[in-house]
Amino acid sequence: MVVKQGAEFYGIVVSRRDYRERDMLVQILTDKYGFKTFFVRGVRKRGFKLGAAILPFTHGTYLGTINDTGLSFITATREIQQYLALTQDIELNAYAAYLLSLAQKALSERQLVFGGWFLKLRQALELIDAHFDPAIITNIIEIQLMTEFGVRPHLEDCVVCQRSDGPFDYSENYGGLLCQKHFHLDPHRLHLDQRTVYYLRLFSVVDLSRLSSIKVRPETKTMLRKTLDEIYQSQVGIYVPAKKFLDQMAAWDLGKNKP
Repeated sequence: MVVKQGAEFYGIVVSRRDYRERDMLVQILTDKYGFKTFFVRGVRKRGFKLGAAILPFTHGTYLGTINDTGLSFITATREIQQYLALTQDIELNAYAAYLLSLAQKALSERQLVFGGWFLKLRQALELIDAHFDPAIITNIIEIQLMTEFGVRPHLEDCVVCQRSDGPFDYSENYGGLLCQKHFHLDPHRLHLDQRTVYYLRLFSVVDLSRLSSIKVRPETKTMLRKTLDEIYQSQVGIYVPAKKFLDQMAAWDLGKNKP
């Protein structure tokens, strides 16, 4: 076990759960050590000073002891803030929780720290907290995370002939786009409309730090959701429990909108 005492890091509180009578285990996404679980003693004691710092979706600078294995410890914090919209809006909260859960399954500590993913996830949370469309921010992260799961859909051009102008469709058998000339190669391609294909291609390369606004038609958002669910189910082969609540919310919305 390697111990880093007096460690200083930027962190985002992901979740927490009771441990024994007065203690808690707090999971934090950190900029230097990835996802770490911290043992916090005496949470329910009168005068406990770290209460605000361990609320979900709190972020700021933390100081403490980092253990490579087992639990780590927090000793102090500074410049602590909270993503208020994420804590107050159940829908935004659900999207943020899903993104963090998905990232935890996909990313190693090295990928988070040196692969730029900590910053990308932080930007995603900030955008959702600022009321950018959470479904679209989620789609962007989902598409870009596929590579970390070992799945890299070929979205630049036609897989067969490298033609870069459409129309295109997505083929799971070929692992990417087929141009119209090669549609016959896969009768089971997803039969996507061109607007959905456009956003799949855009989201695979978009830089969240440069995203100022984005609006997508409801019907296209529905198709994007169906397409990504299909790819994750058939190619990535992973399902995050936090996704279940998002699916339930989508079903509720669909029911409300029926005549």
